[in-house]
Amino acid sequence: MSVKRYTNMLEAIEELKKRGFTGNFEFLDQTFRDLDSGITFKADQLTIVEHDRFEGASDPDDMSVVYAMESDDGLKGVIADAFGLYANPDLGGFLEKVKIREGK
Repeated sequence: MSVKRYTNMLEAIEELKKRGFTGNFEFLDQTFRDLDSGITFKADQLTIVEHDRFEGASDPDDMSVVYAMESDDGLKGVIADAFGLYANPDLGGFLEKVKIREGK
């Protein structure tokens, strides 16, 4: 996976939305759900297109990752998680099953 050029999580999310990643995903019961449409996706229906990791300069609590995701039916969206000590282990396990297509 590659690290991109954004300086903070908000900038990354705003730029990804401009690039068409407008879906707002939540992770619930081992699926992703688009909050706007209510459509749910399993890991094999998603692809990680990009990820961006951020570390707070002075506060380790500011560590986060933003994932740009695309579903098999073309819905593009984002989901964020902490990384390190505060990361969601269930989400991490789910994302390990998701295809990766970064840098293409």
